[in-house]
Amino acid sequence: MATTMASRRQQSAFKSGTPARVHRNPFDDVLEQIDRAAAVLHPDPDSLEPLRHPRRQVVVSVPVMMDDGHLRIFEGYRVVYDNSRGPGKGGIRYHPEVNLDDCKALAAWMAWKCAIVDVPFGGAKGGVACDPLKLSDGEVERITRRYISEIFDLIGPTVDIPAPDVGTSPKVMAWVMDTFSMKKGYVEPGVVTGKPIPLGGSGGRLEATGRGLLFIMRETLKRVDRELAGSSVAIQGFGNVGSNAARLLHAAGAKVVAVSDVGGAIYDPRGLDLPRVSAYYRETGRLCGFPGTRKLDNAALLHLDVDVLLPAAMEDQITRDNAGEIQARIIVEGANGPTTPDADEILARRGVLVVPDILANAGGVVVSYFEWVQDRYGYFWKEAEVNERLEEKMVAAFDAVWNTRERFEVDARTAAYILAVDRIMEARKLRGLYA
Repeated sequence: MATTMASRRQQSAFKSGTPARVHRNPFDDVLEQIDRAAAVLHPDPDSLEPLRHPRRQVVVSVPVMMDDGHLRIFEGYRVVYDNSRGPGKGGIRYHPEVNLDDCKALAAWMAWKCAIVDVPFGGAKGGVACDPLKLSDGEVERITRRYISEIFDLIGPTVDIPAPDVGTSPKVMAWVMDTFSMKKGYVEPGVVTGKPIPLGGSGGRLEATGRGLLFIMRETLKRVDRELAGSSVAIQGFGNVGSNAARLLHAAGAKVVAVSDVGGAIYDPRGLDLPRVSAYYRETGRLCGFPGTRKLDNAALLHLDVDVLLPAAMEDQITRDNAGEIQARIIVEGANGPTTPDADEILARRGVLVVPDILANAGGVVVSYFEWVQDRYGYFWKEAEVNERLEEKMVAAFDAVWNTRERFEVDARTAAYILAVDRIMEARKLRGLYA
């Protein structure tokens, strides 16, 4: 029998490196962030109102025959928040806490990201409420294929393009592409991004979010007269985003002093040897126990005295309850929505510079765009070219947000929302209202 929403909320967050969060409606945060941007832009109310409502919200039942022979019904979701600038774009998440409100908020954040980095996509998100850590590969494949069958008519390379997210992977994206292609009757690699390279994936996609964080952190430190090399960094979360960011930052000369996974954090004020840490994690499946480091709980990692804190786990990790204890001078958000609005206000009063998620972690969708372009043309770039184009996009987006911040004398998050909301409203205005 499928787990209830209440019981899902009580489960530990999947690979988050933190305890399960207290459930709240994250779409309320989106609306509050829109209002902050509107307070500066003063748009026509008729232009702003559509941004308070996703374009499409779908809830589907996903019946799956489990390995033990029993039928289990999972719940799946797909939300398109905006498609005024292009087809929907957003990940597929497999996690016990997936629900419609989360998908609405994540789809909105994707729309803002795409607008900020100026790629021709709207925002979308979806997923299935399940715990892939407790499922076999066969069960995950059957969930994926049935879920895609249920939303088949709503996705496509010119309609809505999924990608990996928490709990999914290039292997899952291959199943998405295959299921869609089998139902279409021809191979359609452009329906999904984040695929394995032999199936039309792009070089550099797996590391793209982490590499984008590197570029954004470097540019942020430059603006406060600091260098990336030698700066101390603590990273919450050691999934794809956190682990790649840690590796790339270490290679660039940053001093990564702490990283965490669901089992806790490891800390060495002298800086971690990331190649050895990564090898240990691959061998053991955990971070704690790595020789020569001090074990911390995940709450303590957030409070370390470092130059940069990089939360790369789940939503709602920095709240009004712990924002006053943050000692980092800069927060660069690797996860989606890791800081609540209440915490933002506390951090701003304390002079902590927060580089928002919709800018900082947009590297993934930039390279997803590159993959989509390559699939559509049937011509693929070398990885070095992908990384070069990614850097160009991320630096241009950072400059646009920073200039907006200075122009309106607002915090970086509000500046990012001003830029994104303005670009989306402009597109909607130019297209007009179909009636």
